[in-house]
Order: sequence, then structure tokens, then C-alpha cells
Amino acid sequence: MSTATDGELFAHPALFYRGEEQYTAGTVPFVRAGLAAGEAVAVAVPGPRLELIRTGLGSSAAGVRFLDMTEVGRNPGRIIPGVLRAFADAHADSGRVRIVGEPIWPGRTAVEYPACVQHEALINSAFGDREVTILCPYDADRLEPQVLADAHVTHPVVIDGIDADAQLPSPTYDPQRAIARYNEPLPHPPGAASISFDAGELPKSRYFAVQEAERLGLAGLRLQDLTLAVAELTTNSVLHGGGSGTLRIWAEDERIVCEVRDHGRLTDPLAGRRPPSRDQPGGRGLLLVHYVADLVRVHTAPDGTTIRFYLAR
Repeated sequence: MSTATDGELFAHPALFYRGEEQYTAGTVPFVRAGLAAGEAVAVAVPGPRLELIRTGLGSSAAGVRFLDMTEVGRNPGRIIPGVLRAFADAHADSGRVRIVGEPIWPGRTAVEYPACVQHEALINSAFGDREVTILCPYDADRLEPQVLADAHVTHPVVIDGIDADAQLPSPTYDPQRAIARYNEPLPHPPGAASISFDAGELPKSRYFAVQEAERLGLAGLRLQDLTLAVAELTTNSVLHGGGSGTLRIWAEDERIVCEVRDHGRLTDPLAGRRPPSRDQPGGRGLLLVHYVADLVRVHTAPDGTTIRFYLAR
């Protein structure tokens, strides 16, 4: 299966599969071709699909890095820095890198889905100048038609599982449109506990968040994660978001939801998804939030930015 034309640095095809046979027919030859070319190869897909690919590869599986995407990619905002870039950067001196990444699977919630689409769109900016091929499988039988339509918008090429060699350019490819479409307002529930803060009230706002989280049932390491995320976001608001902001916290099903809204505008869609260079003194705040949270949603507009994160209790 060819996935990059001559002279093309980055390739990002979507694979529409129907059933396990098409899944293995679309992924296993892709992985084998990378191994035969001496490329570094990783597979990051949901657990049961990992075993399909591992079994299909037989002894060749020993040369592949396998990751369960339901664990490493639970938060879509963590996939670029923590999975894709982490692997590609580790093999930056080894030539082309090849990855199978399946960030959208049946069972992703409606709350998670907008972040998933934005992730798929942002891959194109994150790797546009790299020798990387990322194949993204989509379950064409079980995913909603809108999901498949969005895959056409976020991937320049679509491969139909019926004929894995038939790569068709997507006529609706427009990743910036996907990023903008899912930059959705994030209304908070009535009665959510809230506090306003500025530079002099950062400690008070953080104490408020911890107290509310404990009252709502968060404890242990999860409470430490919330403390870190709140500290990073409130500091960012003071330094880059107009000097003040509002923090809100509430429970939603089995998760604690916390958000910080300020008057800044997030102009870099890859903020928090791009690993900082070693000599960069700052810029790690939102990245850290992505790493500790189960989900991060962002809405930015001329009048302000809301960053919301979710933690399972």
C-alpha cells in the first residue's frame, strides 16, 4: 500500500474499514511495508484491534511499538504530543516514521468527539514538514455518517476498505474548517460553583477549587492532578488572559469538570499539543493540563477563552 507520493514529506490517509477482515487487510500490509522499508513503526489503536494487527503480523510484530489508544489517547489532546510526536521525535534521525493511529472509535462520547475531530485536523499542521505517514482507521459500519464526513474534511486522502489500494483525494479536505466548526461554546450548568480571581487572588482560587473537588468526591492522585491543572490555567489567565478570570467547578456523571475563562484569545490551535523545546522557559501549562486530564475542551473567541478539563472520580 502506497501512502506517500514521491517527494511528499507527510501523508495522512484515512482508512474506512468494515469488519475485522477489512481492518487487517488495510493495516497489516501498511505496517509490513514500513518494516520492509526500514521505517520505525508504531500502532496506537484500541486494545482489541491491537491484537488483530499483532496476530496478523506474526513474528514481525516484534519490530513494532504497540499502544492501546483507549489508554494513551483517552484525552485526544494528549495524542499529538504524547503518542505521535513522542514516537516520531524519538526516531527523528531514522528516516520516515510510520504510525497507525485510531483516535475515534465506537464508544467515544459526544463530549469527547469535538476534541477528536480537532485532533485529527491538527495532525496536518503538527507534521506538515516531517517524514511521517499516519494511517487513521475508521469503522465505517459502526460510526455515525457525520463522523465519516468529518474524516473526509480532516484527511487529504481516503482509502476504502473494500479496495485498500484505492486511495482517493478527499474533495472536502479542509482541516481549518474542522477546527473552526468544533470550536464550540461551552455553556456551564446553572449553579456551578464559581470564583473570580486576579493576580492577588490566585491562592484563594486554587484553595476554592480543591475544597470543591474534595466535596464532590475527588481524592488522592486525581485531586493532585486537579490542583496542578488549576494552578497552570489560572496562572496563564493572569499572565496571558487579561490579568483575571473566572473558575468554575461541578460534577457531571462520574467526572469532575473544572473550567477557567478569561479575556484572552488563543491564537495558536496547537497550543498545549506541541512539545516545548528544551531551552523554552515557558509554554508548558496547557500541555501539562492535557497530560493530567481525561479530556480537555477549548473554546476561544474575540471576547475570551474557556478551557475546560475533566477528571474521573
